[in-house]
Amino acid sequence: MELKECMNFLLSVSQNKVFKYFSKLLEEYELTPAQYGVLNCLWSEGQLSPKQIGEFMYLEAPTISGILDKMQKAGFIERSVDPENRRNVLVVATQKSMELQDKVEAATAEMNNAALQNLSARDKAVLMKSLDTIIKSDF
Repeated sequence: MELKECMNFLLSVSQNKVFKYFSKLLEEYELTPAQYGVLNCLWSEGQLSPKQIGEFMYLEAPTISGILDKMQKAGFIERSVDPENRRNVLVVATQKSMELQDKVEAATAEMNNAALQNLSARDKAVLMKSLDTIIKSDF
């Protein structure tokens, strides 16, 4: 098989290229792409548990925990004990991260536009649907 026919190669190289570009855009806000993912979940869903954030982002608990630790130290999120279930932790976006939302979402749109600039509207839709299908497949 040609390397350029290998799904792992194509997805890995594409993801790496997009990640580097997005990381550069987010540097100004002292965020990483993973931290943006957490904030996006909180901005759209409100208060969430670390487990819920992990499910949204398809990440394991230890990975989410590390991301949340760094975000809390930077003042982007707050964690508290759920008053209804003391074994559960709740995560919320802070005012600091709420104030960055519009700028960070604009950077995200810029990243999407740059990554997809050479695709037609139809091809963009097909790519997004195809990637979503891969994400949701069981293998």
